[in-house]
Amino acid sequence: MNASLRYHFHESSERCASTLQRKTKYRKRKMERILYQAMAAFFISCAGSGYAWAAAEDRPADAYTLDDVVVTASRIPTTRMDTPANTTVITAAEIENNHYADVAEALSHVNGVIISNGASGNDTVVRLNGDERVVILVDGRRINNDQGSMTRASANLASIASMKNIERIEVIKGGGSALYGSDAIGGVINIITKKGDQLRTTVDVNAGSWDTYNYELSNEGSQGRVSWFVTGGLQRQNHFNYKYNGSNHSMPNSDQKNNSFTARIDGEIDDRSSLRLEFEHKSIHGGAYTGVFPDFRFNGKQDELFNNVALSYHFKEGTRTPGFLRVYDNYKWTSFGLDDAGAEQSSPFTTKTVGIEYQNGWTLGKKNTLVAGAEWRQSDSTNSDKGYNGEKIRSSAIYLQDTWAFAPKWSFIPGLRLDHHSLFGTHWSPKLALNYNAGNKTQFYASWGRVFKAPTADDLYYSNPLWLMFGNPDLKPETGHTETIGVTHKIDDKTTLGASLFWSEIHDAIYWVYDGATGRTDAMNIAHEKKHGFELSVQKIFDQHWSMDAGYSYIKTNAQGSESSTDVTGKNQQPNGYRLGVHFKKGPWKANLMGTLGSGLNRQFYNTRHYFLLDFNASYDITKNFTAYFRVNNLTNQEYQVSPSTNWAQYPGKGRFFQFGLTCSF
Repeated sequence: MNASLRYHFHESSERCASTLQRKTKYRKRKMERILYQAMAAFFISCAGSGYAWAAAEDRPADAYTLDDVVVTASRIPTTRMDTPANTTVITAAEIENNHYADVAEALSHVNGVIISNGASGNDTVVRLNGDERVVILVDGRRINNDQGSMTRASANLASIASMKNIERIEVIKGGGSALYGSDAIGGVINIITKKGDQLRTTVDVNAGSWDTYNYELSNEGSQGRVSWFVTGGLQRQNHFNYKYNGSNHSMPNSDQKNNSFTARIDGEIDDRSSLRLEFEHKSIHGGAYTGVFPDFRFNGKQDELFNNVALSYHFKEGTRTPGFLRVYDNYKWTSFGLDDAGAEQSSPFTTKTVGIEYQNGWTLGKKNTLVAGAEWRQSDSTNSDKGYNGEKIRSSAIYLQDTWAFAPKWSFIPGLRLDHHSLFGTHWSPKLALNYNAGNKTQFYASWGRVFKAPTADDLYYSNPLWLMFGNPDLKPETGHTETIGVTHKIDDKTTLGASLFWSEIHDAIYWVYDGATGRTDAMNIAHEKKHGFELSVQKIFDQHWSMDAGYSYIKTNAQGSESSTDVTGKNQQPNGYRLGVHFKKGPWKANLMGTLGSGLNRQFYNTRHYFLLDFNASYDITKNFTAYFRVNNLTNQEYQVSPSTNWAQYPGKGRFFQFGLTCSF
């Protein structure tokens, strides 16, 4: 083909491609206009058919209360004043009033909680007491898996499918290995879902900055002895903006296209027993935007698929010692490195976890409450491009805990767990806790426990010669101990104070350590890791309209061992953390202003020494069934990072974000 023909052929091809793109964009915009018109008509109809809002007697603004019952800390229903742990509960009302986009956003406003990114822009991990080794549960079912992300975390908060089906989130800080085993070093987070009640359908539509728009539909109801709660959602976002070195940037390759679906079906057998079927699906298509700024971008895509299913038989419901028998199957699939055409540049990696869990409890007289259980779990992980295929890891455990009310205001809680790991043998995890409840006004608590964390499949087998990153099959498991002491004091019905101190020491702590001389990053055991810190908090109700909460947390981390690993000491993401929330509620109006401040950051690993984030939201109940809301995150467009920088990557926090939404129930 001569040059002239090649030129005309190329020009014709470009015109055809341009015409096709214009037609595709036109059809897309036309479909979006039709969808928006349909949604607008629906909401206008919803508003017109709804009941007119009528001002009811104003109640006190939402605030933390001490008589909440929690189930996570002791695996049985216990009032918070009788729970010997630093405990926070995020209620369904808080989630609804703040219109949180996801679990990570809700947790980020809890005192002392740190949210960070893992090995890609789609991985979101949580730290409790400065530790990523945290067990994440959905209705008591573990979603952690044995395929990590070169961090100590083994659960991705981005996998949580919906906020609409969440009844409450219980956050328990401090070691929980005696009841929950591996990963429960920093603490435990239990996401408790809603059981279907009266027949109701809810639609939530919102749009915001960066071409963000979300649609979510939920339906719940009950008929006879069967109830259901179902949600489905679509989330779309273009490249987000961020601030770096004082100027604004757009993050290439950070667009997101996510879909989600959940279903919970409950069938009552009798007044004390039931069957429950749960399914959660989340698909993520987004950019892996790690990189050092502004010189390098990783231009691949990352697709993730999460499918979890569980079947549970619950018995002795409504008693002090409920029990269950559960089987579950959690599946995670990740294709990392998709090019712009969607073709895979590397083989996908998967992990499939199946498990069986049983728990029962007994009351012995008036003073002793026993809970005991057994677990079996097997994971099958594949990352064939990175060195392993079909690696099976099995673990089994039995546990026993007694709550002994040996005096009117005192309780002593000894517990013991025996774990057997297919690669690392048998480990004992004892725990001792003491609680003093002085007439529901003041609580003192203390706990000590041994902890155990096995290496993940990536820790053991990962091999990436291109990036010079290698796992280590000779790793030892992490072991150690944690301690917590604390006090909660209710000054009056409107004011609550809390304080807690914690310590932890981990032997053979696993770190991915970069060697500047060779350019390699290897998983290795260092001698030991120490953490300590404390928290202060206050909740105050001023009147029926106004309330506030505030908190301060301090975290110190030291790691000793290999010389190349000593830099982890300066990577503390929030040495000093401050939280402030101001809440307003009157008639149809609700508003919340929340601040997060981090200071004392090491400039070697962070581009700023401190940051101050402000989030604001407001909502108005147009009718009984129709609500409009507005949110803005990072109001002042602060510059900050969501993870410490490494030799090749940084994770900037998102800039100012606006969102407007409408919800309708019928």
